[in-house]
Amino acid sequence: MLGKIFGWWDGATIGTLFTIAKRGQLVGTDEFGNRYYLSRDNTSYDGRRRRWVVYNGYADGSKVPPEWHGWLHYTIDEPPTERPLPRKAWEKDYLPNLTGTPMAWRPKGSLAAEGVRPAATGDYEAWKPE
Repeated sequence: MLGKIFGWWDGATIGTLFTIAKRGQLVGTDEFGNRYYLSRDNTSYDGRRRRWVVYNGYADGSKVPPEWHGWLHYTIDEPPTERPLPRKAWEKDYLPNLTGTPMAWRPKGSLAAEGVRPAATGDYEAWKPE
């Protein structure tokens, strides 16, 4: 319970949830469990209804899939729950940014990677000031 009151870094606090219930209406949820809201009135400075996301767990902007990103930034008028974006045959499934996680890509020679760094080829010449 104390985590919900003071733990802003791992989801919404009680005060935020109260404000969302009062001012926002749920538009949809993505495959990561993030919830997307639309304000009930025109509270934005430009007269548009405000749109926002409440992250499931740690707040990281790369956890927002492309279709929801377009809706949040007013590029797409209808949310993906009403009109999903067409998928091309060559499109891969969306993955959030994995930097800093155990699933991050580590190239050969990285201190964090397993294995041994490949030997130098000898084609490098160090710079010498003249």
